[in-house]
Amino acid sequence: MYTHRLYRWEAALLMAFAILLTIGMWASVTQSALADEVLRLHVVANSDSDADQAVKLQVRDAILSAATPYLDGVQGQAEAQQALEPHLNELAQAGAQVLREAGMDYPITVSIQDVWFPTREYTDFALPAGTYRSLQVILGDGVGHNWWCVVYPPLCVGSVSEESVETSASGVLSEDQISLISGQDGEYVLRFKVLEWWDSLMQKFQG
Repeated sequence: MYTHRLYRWEAALLMAFAILLTIGMWASVTQSALADEVLRLHVVANSDSDADQAVKLQVRDAILSAATPYLDGVQGQAEAQQALEPHLNELAQAGAQVLREAGMDYPITVSIQDVWFPTREYTDFALPAGTYRSLQVILGDGVGHNWWCVVYPPLCVGSVSEESVETSASGVLSEDQISLISGQDGEYVLRFKVLEWWDSLMQKFQG
């Protein structure tokens, strides 16, 4: 009897592990496919003071405004990166002007890097945790709360509604991907939390 009960527990554990492995593999493939298509934007404030947090958003707007013309007509993440890389100094200058006008004397750095992001929920869409190519904007010491979004496709310019998510991402993301990030298939944030858990688990094993 004891042996039979132990066998059932082992079978249940193996089944649970198999389910978690399947979910984790699905989540990893889903995030990787999204990461191959988008260019994130990450603005890190100098500190958490009210003034630094306020100017962070002003710098964000200035950099988005300066970057948008260069992204017109690009096809894919690689083209978006190629379009922006020659103009990183110009983007930094746009942000630096905002800092000067606000009376801030700290520097700004702008680069394109691979960065790990947690699951992020926006007004009408969410993106799963994972490593993404990102336009990185660091203000001063870069120890304040940061701001994430997507510069390509342009999902963080203005107020993003479900309709504009579809419009902005059309031709860049697949219908299934658009449905997933905009929540049309339901429970998308829960799925993304599973992905974040899986990614954290994999990092612990690799570390």
